[in-house]
Amino acid sequence: MDWLSLPPLAALRAFCAYAEHGNIAKAGMALNVSHAAISQQLRSLEDHLGTPLLDRSHRSLELTQEGAHLAQALLLGFGAVQSAVQDISTQGAARPLHISCTPMFAANWLMPRLAEFRLKHPEIDLVIDPRGELVELQPGGIDIALRYGAGQWPGLECEPLLPTPMVVVANPSLLRGRQVHCPEDLLDYPWLEELGTTESDLWLRSRGVAKAVRGASIKLPGNLLMQAVRDGQGVAVGVKAFVAEDLQAGRLVELFTEHQDRGYHIVTRPGVQRRQLRLFISWLRRHKNSGTIT
Repeated sequence: MDWLSLPPLAALRAFCAYAEHGNIAKAGMALNVSHAAISQQLRSLEDHLGTPLLDRSHRSLELTQEGAHLAQALLLGFGAVQSAVQDISTQGAARPLHISCTPMFAANWLMPRLAEFRLKHPEIDLVIDPRGELVELQPGGIDIALRYGAGQWPGLECEPLLPTPMVVVANPSLLRGRQVHCPEDLLDYPWLEELGTTESDLWLRSRGVAKAVRGASIKLPGNLLMQAVRDGQGVAVGVKAFVAEDLQAGRLVELFTEHQDRGYHIVTRPGVQRRQLRLFISWLRRHKNSGTIT
C-alpha cells in the first residue's frame, strides 16, 4: 500500500464525521473542533483528491457520487478500527495484573501492604508470582517485577523502591560464643538459602573464599527462610530491611554487611503501560523507601 498517496488522516476523519452526522456543526461537536475546522478539512480533502465530494449547489450540502463512495468506505474502516480498539482495551482490562517478586519480598514487604491497594482498587485482579529466579517480562505475561540489585537490567526500565543492604545473619545460639572475624569462620556452619537462589556461594566467592561450605545446605521458600534463621537452624544472606527488628531485639546478630548501594527496584518493560499497571506503580511510589534500613 502506498501510504504517501493517502490524504491526511484528520481530513478523512472529518469527512467521516460529516457523513455520519450529515451536518458540519454536529461533526465538529463529535470531534470537539469548530465547524470552520471541519469545513476546512473537507475542502482540503477535495483538493487532495482533485474531485468534489460535496454538492454545494443546493441549500443544504449533499454528498456527490464520489463522496458517497468514500463515505461508505470510511464508515466501514473507522468502524472496524473502533471495534478492534474496544476489543483490545477490553481484553487488557480483563487480564489480571501479573506481579513477579521473591517469596521473601512478598512475605515481608508486599503482602503486609497489599490490603491498602486492594481497598483502593477492588476492580483490579492480581496475580502474585513469588519465585527466587529472575523471570522474563513479556507482553501479555508478567507486567512488573520487584527485584533486588543495583538496578541494572538491560532493556528494562528500573526505579528504586526500597534501598537496603545485604547482610549475613544468624541466631546467637548457633554461634555458641564463637567469634566470626572473616568469611572462612562460617564454612562449618549450616547455610539456609531461598529456593532458586545461591546466596551463600555468591557471597563467599565475592569475599574471595574459594572453599565450599562444609556445613549442611538447606533450601526453602523465602517466607520460611527468616523463621528458620531465627530458630537457629543456620546462617543466611538476606536484606537488612527484613531483619531490622530481629537485630534490634538481639534475636539475630549481623555478621557482615554488603552492597550499601543496592535495594529493591520497580522493573517494567519500556513502552505503553496498562491502566492497572500505572495505578499499581503509583501506589508503590507512595510507599517508596518504606522500611528503609541503612
